[in-house]
Amino acid sequence: MYNKLLYGTISSRGKEAVRRLSHRLSSKPLAAPFLQTRSVVVRPQHDQPILRTQFPLTKSAFNTDFIRNTRGFRTHSSSRTREGWLAWLGKKKKTIALVIICLLALRYFTSEKSDLPIVVIICLLALRYFTSGKSDLPSVVKAGDPVLHQPAREVYPGEIGSARIEKVIDDMVKVMRKELAVSLSAPQIGVPLRIIVLEYTKLYIALSSNKDNEEQDRRPFDLLVILNPKLKVKSNKTALFFEDCVSVDGHQAMVERFLEVEVTGLDQHGQPIKVDASGWQARILQHECDHLDGILYVDKMEKRTFRTYWNHKLPLAKGCPQQGVR
Repeated sequence: MYNKLLYGTISSRGKEAVRRLSHRLSSKPLAAPFLQTRSVVVRPQHDQPILRTQFPLTKSAFNTDFIRNTRGFRTHSSSRTREGWLAWLGKKKKTIALVIICLLALRYFTSEKSDLPIVVIICLLALRYFTSGKSDLPSVVKAGDPVLHQPAREVYPGEIGSARIEKVIDDMVKVMRKELAVSLSAPQIGVPLRIIVLEYTKLYIALSSNKDNEEQDRRPFDLLVILNPKLKVKSNKTALFFEDCVSVDGHQAMVERFLEVEVTGLDQHGQPIKVDASGWQARILQHECDHLDGILYVDKMEKRTFRTYWNHKLPLAKGCPQQGVR
């Protein structure tokens, strides 16, 4: 009885949104007449494959508007689908729903005794994911795209300071901060130029454990923009720690890096710049300079340590090298 009263107050658009959400969250449809479905086989002409589509058992089952609206609801990553989930709620209710989602996520992960910083980051990413509208910013290029697997070219002297290069740098900084990343290279936004940006704020220090901050020598530093960077190793001493990358989402692995490096290049205005880095900053610089040579961290990782973020607390397999300074 409660279900009938509830569904009777929802608009047709709202019902469709509920049906989509229930389809994702449960293998069984909700107990309501408008959610009952039957399978209809659509046989196209010529040699096209047979498509199987779900239609509701109503008089308007073959309404073309319904077909158009539901054609892509199974696409998990499309922005249209993401917006469709909560579009019918309105702006105020949508905000409330997002807050509830974040609170539920916080309760769920803390009950599993996960690290609070990771939970905070997950909630921030979820909030950004749902609330972000249309943007002119480029997307992060993912592993497999040729631009990530071939060397980038240098920025020519005549290009430095041009509107095009300034736009590339501005986009890189915005994308890096939007993705909650600590560094980014131009190839990661699809631009095959030797430009890197990096920044490590006090917020990241606060979100990291004291153990990681001490072991990996993590210290905050202001935004650095380096064009045509050249990396020189200052010490043969190395360290083995976990790394991740926004171009290889959801995974991490241990990579051996030099502890002290020197990077020279040009700043955003074409002036010479030199960075003497150690510890965490040295690792970030090596990671980004590798990107400029078409190398991802997975090309250098200790293969048996490769794992998802969700398994970050699991012990290493027997025989794997241990983290720390070598």
